[in-house]
Amino acid sequence: MPAPAGFTWTARADGTVVVTHRGRKAATLRGERAARFTEEVEAGDPQEVMARWTGAYKFGNERTAREHPRNRGRG
Repeated sequence: MPAPAGFTWTARADGTVVVTHRGRKAATLRGERAARFTEEVEAGDPQEVMARWTGAYKFGNERTAREHPRNRGRG
C-alpha cells in the first residue's frame, strides 16, 4: 500500500489547525486536539499522522471489493 500523500496543515494565530488534502479542507482542529495534533506531526511522519487524524486515506481493499461477485452488478 502506498504511503499517504497530498496532506498539508496550517496553524492559525488563534491556535486552530486546518488540515487539507489535495487542496480541500479535511479537518479543523481546535484547543487541546490541535495541540496534540501539532505535537504528533512534529514527532512522526506528517503524512501518516494527517491521514490518520482526518480519516482521508484509502484502506487498500477497494479494488478487491470492486471485483467481488456480489459487487459486479447484474447483466
